[in-house]
Amino acid sequence: MALWGTVVNALSIVAGAVVGVWFSGMPERLRQTLMHGLGLAVAVIGLKMALEMDRPLVVIASLVIGGAIGEGLRLEDRLQQAGARLEAWFGRGRGDIATAFVTAALVYCIGPMAVLGALESGLRGNHAVLYLKAALDGITAVMFSATMGIGVIFAAVAVLVYQGVIALSAHAVAAIVPDAMLQAMVGELTAVGGLLIAGIGINLLGLQRIRVGNLLPALVIAVLSVPVLPVVEAGFRVIREGLGF
Repeated sequence: MALWGTVVNALSIVAGAVVGVWFSGMPERLRQTLMHGLGLAVAVIGLKMALEMDRPLVVIASLVIGGAIGEGLRLEDRLQQAGARLEAWFGRGRGDIATAFVTAALVYCIGPMAVLGALESGLRGNHAVLYLKAALDGITAVMFSATMGIGVIFAAVAVLVYQGVIALSAHAVAAIVPDAMLQAMVGELTAVGGLLIAGIGINLLGLQRIRVGNLLPALVIAVLSVPVLPVVEAGFRVIREGLGF
């Protein structure tokens, strides 16, 4: 039951991608206009998420540290290579599968609904959030597939793995991690994820090429900041008291 919402979400992406292929013969000008419209929508959604941040310094630190880690691991290149392999195996002239896979996978996986929905599914068996996300992702998959090609369909696998891991992990640790800490973690993920979503929107608009894949470790840093920061702050208090400040 913990995975049901995730399965529905992945199937909606597959269905949307298949439907979108039927509209792939649209004129290039219309394709560009739709892509720009998607880019604007994605950027605005991401900025709205990011503006809900409570601790800007944590967000900045997460992006800096996570970006350094991602650059060292060359995550963006590895994601592109994974998409390129899919293109070599299944492409055969059906569009830029690598770009479609990477873009769609990032959009579907790093949004707050992915985390919140998977947590709700894993912790409480409530799939309402993921059902709503499935509807939104299915519509988006139609547009992505129509403008970028069938590669969008492979993003369903990324969603299945990503949200599935979160749901199963949440189900396993529900008795260990307090609800307040879980909510704080989701809040930090929402803020950092919003900025990454905005970066994807900028990429779709063609304004600037941002290596969003290399910033993905920032999400992990943001989560770790929730249990780590209180310990660090307590350590500083002890040091200040010991020095008489």
